[in-house]
Amino acid sequence: MQLSIVKIETGNLWYLQRKNYSRMATVFDDLLLRGVRRGELPARTQQSRDWFRDQAKASTVRGDRGAMQIVRDKTRFTNRGALGRMYFFYYDPKHKATLPYYDRFPLIFKVGNVKGGFTGLNMHYLPHRLRAQLMDALYDATNNKKYDETTRLRVTYQTLQAASKYKYFKPTFKQYLTSNVRSRFIEISATEWDIALFLPVEAFEKSRKTTVWSQSRNAV
Repeated sequence: MQLSIVKIETGNLWYLQRKNYSRMATVFDDLLLRGVRRGELPARTQQSRDWFRDQAKASTVRGDRGAMQIVRDKTRFTNRGALGRMYFFYYDPKHKATLPYYDRFPLIFKVGNVKGGFTGLNMHYLPHRLRAQLMDALYDATNNKKYDETTRLRVTYQTLQAASKYKYFKPTFKQYLTSNVRSRFIEISATEWDIALFLPVEAFEKSRKTTVWSQSRNAV
């Protein structure tokens, strides 16, 4: 079950409200609980963003086993992704034989709908430093500062292309065929963006992630 962040007017303290919380807590639940106990407010300050990112990078949730742990949380499942929201999903590219490399478990912000599919920013294609810089810029493009289930990005390819602060988006912009999505979409709430961003669950095929990241650096 997902945990929700609730503000309680007792000074500046924030607490986690547990809704039907069970022993099946996910890595997101655990890190949110630890962070809020420390006084870290997800997404709201640079210090908190950095703390959650560092904790995610050090997580034991990694690789294929980590991806499976995320997928087991059926409370996050949705059949169709909404624009501006973050999702994990399994993907099997139609033209994988001719691709130099690809990610089987993308982490995207959905940007647009196209015939037969959709476009998104797969954050796995950036090395950590550039990934963090792009995410920091994208926080300026949210529709509100609540950082809850109503929060999403308001971006298009055109707005990303037009602003220099989004320059690192180019290697992440991908088009996906709906027919080649091999799972339901796993939605990540805005309070969890920084955690998901750095969980080591990318699943690149045909190349090492360090090679992918090196080519992404060169592309920008």
